[in-house]
Amino acid sequence: MSASTAFTAAIVPAAGLGTRFLPTTKAVPKELLPVVDTPGIEYVAKEAAEAGATRLIIVTSPGKESVAQYFQPRPELEKTLEDRGKTELLEKIRRAPNLIAVETAIQEQALGLGHAVGCAEPNLRPEDEAVAVLLPDDLVLPTGVLARMAKVREEKGGTVLCAFDIPREEISAYGVFDVEATDDDDVKKVNGMVEKPPAAEAPSTFAAAGRYLLDRAIFDALKRITPGAGGELQLTDAIALLISEGHPVHVVVHRGGRHDLGNPGGFLRAAVDFALEHPEYGPGLRAWLRDRVGSE
Repeated sequence: MSASTAFTAAIVPAAGLGTRFLPTTKAVPKELLPVVDTPGIEYVAKEAAEAGATRLIIVTSPGKESVAQYFQPRPELEKTLEDRGKTELLEKIRRAPNLIAVETAIQEQALGLGHAVGCAEPNLRPEDEAVAVLLPDDLVLPTGVLARMAKVREEKGGTVLCAFDIPREEISAYGVFDVEATDDDDVKKVNGMVEKPPAAEAPSTFAAAGRYLLDRAIFDALKRITPGAGGELQLTDAIALLISEGHPVHVVVHRGGRHDLGNPGGFLRAAVDFALEHPEYGPGLRAWLRDRVGSE
């Protein structure tokens, strides 16, 4: 991949209040809630690192410093575990600090996803011609879509987004892409985007997911869009502005699954899914679920 199309920086917007998880999120940021035994943000950081990112810019808010602290080494704890021969636990707590270099950007007010992404601009370096954005509420499975998106950007330039093919009867809950075909069934050229259209009026069944590979031009576009309801700056409005000016935008259709960690119901499904695959907890949980569901 050429230097002009590779990305090494990834932005994770994590400044929200986590209101759907109150009262827990009074004290514990939503991003640190464990999916079995690993916080969701570690899964997202690992995905970014596997796709080539070397720096993770966490956009956070005052009072949520612990999200970035999670990626810092804990020498005293490491020594205690080492002295006690707890090698497996030692490996676990060293995992996140060794994944990727983490830095923060502060979003003082929750003014939309576009605003959150814009807050990370001062963290970028001159060589960062593209930047990945991963929404921590979305676990995209299996991982690997960002690497595919980078390959599409290498071929076609511009901005590349991730999309899921959603049943039409469910499409009105999503931001939907207006697309045209390319020579690859899983790559579409984007001509526009409609937010939560009625199913019959949706321009396609391809809906936005929480993965973006944005050309650096997005930051200039974010400065030129008008705030919407509540004074929020929407990332989709900035992307729409770029499209209108001829900037190439494509989507990669991801044929895998996803988990929504942004609400307790989705979080529970993710936890059960991951726990069933866990060598220690999976067999017992599977047997318990059969008994529990069977007794209904």
